[in-house]
Amino acid sequence: MPFDLTRRLAAEALGTLFLVMAVVGSGIMAAKLAGGNGAIALLCNTLATGAVLFVIITILAPVSGAHFNPAVSLVAMLRGELDRGSGLAYMAAQIVGGCVGAVIAHLMFGLDPLQVSQTARNGFGQWFGEFVATFGLLGTILGCVRFKPDAVATAVGLYITSAYWFTASTSFANPAVTIARSLSDTFAGIAPRDVAPFIVAELLGALAAAGLFAWLFTQPAAAVKKTK
Repeated sequence: MPFDLTRRLAAEALGTLFLVMAVVGSGIMAAKLAGGNGAIALLCNTLATGAVLFVIITILAPVSGAHFNPAVSLVAMLRGELDRGSGLAYMAAQIVGGCVGAVIAHLMFGLDPLQVSQTARNGFGQWFGEFVATFGLLGTILGCVRFKPDAVATAVGLYITSAYWFTASTSFANPAVTIARSLSDTFAGIAPRDVAPFIVAELLGALAAAGLFAWLFTQPAAAVKKTK
């Protein structure tokens, strides 16, 4: 990449900060304005998240690749696109940026900056939902990178917007975001005791996607010869 590691880490931290700030902040606003209507609140939260993903990927992808997600960085490491040291640094930057984003969202709405979520999110359906959400997210990214790189921002924003509604977990699909949301006792929160199973499911979903789509998108040698 043309940018040095310091700038790439700053981009990863900043992008994840804005992602979590949008998730938590829109959740707070939605809960205030929806009058107890959970569907309306979730819709508002969804639209803000999908929109901000499009923006931050568009402006920061040229700098760092716009991972904003330890699961994405893990797959990049496994694919040889990111060395181990840089990958681990990306993950740390994403987690720190996400946690700061939650604090900023709280401050904007006059809430205690440091919180611990009390929202329980557990059970097989939620864990499987996180596996499916992350599997689909990585499939979206890998497919776009392989066939249509310019569509990554649009495709990821649309996928997450959709996955908010078709997964039981509302598609966290991101270990850094999961950790940050445990620090927010608001609409978007997740109790700390429920974080570990979510992260395990997310990482398993990412690894499954890396394996399947690596096979799916690799053209057999015989087919390559025929096209020449």
